[in-house]
Amino acid sequence: MMTLYSGRSVRIIDAILSTLLVCSAASAPAAGSSALFPERWIDGTLPQEPEAQVQPLDSDTFVIRQSVKTNFEAPFLYLLFGREKALLIDTGAQGGNIRPVVDRLIARWLAAHGRATIPLIVAHSHSHGDHVAGDAAFRDRPDTTLVGLTPEYVARFFGIGHWPRDLARFDLGGRALTIIPTPGHQAAAIMVYDPQLKILLSGDTLYPGRLYVPVNFLPDNRASVDRLVAFAAKHPIRAVLGAHIEMTQTPGQDYPHEAKTHPDEHLLELPARSIGELQTGLRTASDTADRPQVHDHFVIYPVAPRDN
Repeated sequence: MMTLYSGRSVRIIDAILSTLLVCSAASAPAAGSSALFPERWIDGTLPQEPEAQVQPLDSDTFVIRQSVKTNFEAPFLYLLFGREKALLIDTGAQGGNIRPVVDRLIARWLAAHGRATIPLIVAHSHSHGDHVAGDAAFRDRPDTTLVGLTPEYVARFFGIGHWPRDLARFDLGGRALTIIPTPGHQAAAIMVYDPQLKILLSGDTLYPGRLYVPVNFLPDNRASVDRLVAFAAKHPIRAVLGAHIEMTQTPGQDYPHEAKTHPDEHLLELPARSIGELQTGLRTASDTADRPQVHDHFVIYPVAPRDN
């Protein structure tokens, strides 16, 4: 099993936890924690909670959750560091205040490495509003590149030759990620595979919740997940980490739409076998809107046709 915390990592993480607003073990019960994330994620059930919470996977990888009290979507964002650049995936939903959190994390990382700067790439799992609403805060940030929102722009930036069939290698400097096009939920959707931690960042294509698929994009979604299954067969995946949690710990039970609290929340991480379960489910998913297919850990939810 992979070791997530070295002594040096713990020192860096301790500094981060002392600076950022995060939930402490004393204020959060063990329920909802896991081996990957020892703290319970903020879920709106406490009288007060921070605007955002950070949990590290190691000293170079941070998961950020926007509070459900700022926006019912409560999305998850991911910040990954290499030697030469950092990558932020998504900027949050309306009502969030993500840039100060990212700036603090970057400042702490730089201090721990005795450096003054590192270029930041801001990309997106896809271009829906709850994942790009914070973009404006990063447009004037020094040494920052904001990746565009169309399939053409995403393919050009990452060097994807034939969208969506081809994969791309994106090296942060000693940390080479794989960019996987996954149109279906949205036309410019991607996943990011990190072989260093063996995690798959899956956006809104796969997470513990309602997997919305416009019925006119159902063939695209099936094709994307078929390619993903082939990729997963050749690459070890310790956990699939998506962009939301909309399920409870009760199999097949989700929260009402726009729920203001998430009591008894499902874990963020899904096992690699969930990819195959999604593939099987999509083969028989209805091509009629609003006929959900309920699984233990997610719901395939066809919706009305969309343009993008």
